[in-house]
Amino acid sequence: MRAMVLAAGLGTRLRPLTYEITKPMVPVLDRPVMEHILDLLDRHGFERVIANLHYFPDTIREHFGERISYRYEQELLGTAGGVRACAEFFGDGPFLVISGDALTDIDLTALVAQHRETGGIATLAVKQVLDTREYGVVLHDREGRITGFQEKPTAEEALSSLGNCGIYVFDPQIFDYFPREPFVDWAKDVFPALLENDVPFHIHEVREYWNDIGSLSELRQGTFDALRGELRLEIDGAEISPGVIVAGEESERGRLLGEDAMIEGPAWIGRDVRIGAGVRLMGPIVLGDGAQIGDGAQLRSSIVFPGTVVAADSILIGAIAGHSGILESLRRRG
Repeated sequence: MRAMVLAAGLGTRLRPLTYEITKPMVPVLDRPVMEHILDLLDRHGFERVIANLHYFPDTIREHFGERISYRYEQELLGTAGGVRACAEFFGDGPFLVISGDALTDIDLTALVAQHRETGGIATLAVKQVLDTREYGVVLHDREGRITGFQEKPTAEEALSSLGNCGIYVFDPQIFDYFPREPFVDWAKDVFPALLENDVPFHIHEVREYWNDIGSLSELRQGTFDALRGELRLEIDGAEISPGVIVAGEESERGRLLGEDAMIEGPAWIGRDVRIGAGVRLMGPIVLGDGAQIGDGAQLRSSIVFPGTVVAADSILIGAIAGHSGILESLRRRG
């Protein structure tokens, strides 16, 4: 079975980070979020994967190389238009589409199995959400057949609390319900056409972890959830003290801390990190590869991206610290 990662978006809600890098390349612990997605696809046996590219396309190509295929969009084609442009890649069987900012350990095998069992043209992964104002919510009948949608309703207006995860399984016949225009959106164009034509498509409720890291607050929350083990990710590193995981060789870990420095977990610390004298790190803390924390700095509930230098005596609380060389730091690691 084949899959597509949607990686062409601009990531406007993650600015200013996405002035520097494209959203799928934003690091979550030890690797870009899109790499976590590809690891998930590998674990569930997807044979070939394609990604659509538009914004900073070369950064994705250079990082992943021949691991996947690519299709560049000169002009953005929308959430569904980009998928149609790759129709020949999928062949004549069901295929999976997943957003390039999905931080999840969803059981994709179970999702595909339910799609085959229900026999509909599409299956949408959905999850219970606390605040419907942040999501498109999905309405369905007792058999799980989709009957409608609401876009970011208030709690009083919401007829469902199931948020659309942006993870889908489709049969190739889905393209029969696309408009002729090149720019096509699932929610505005394709799904309404399925409802209008009484075409069966269904939900698959996700019990596992899912977060779309579409905003800075969601990025922070998703990173800390991963750090606490609330989702299953492949993460480089060894636990050197309770809740403190350090990447790199064992010989490097002994040179990690400056004199009188203190780390209170949970924390993940990348390769070649330098922590100065008298530093206080209070978890959750994430220090990316090559980060440098100056003498006397104090950090709490913060993320320091790869290659970033935190000045001596700085105080960071609930921060995401980056610099203009984040991308170069990721390349050095890869």
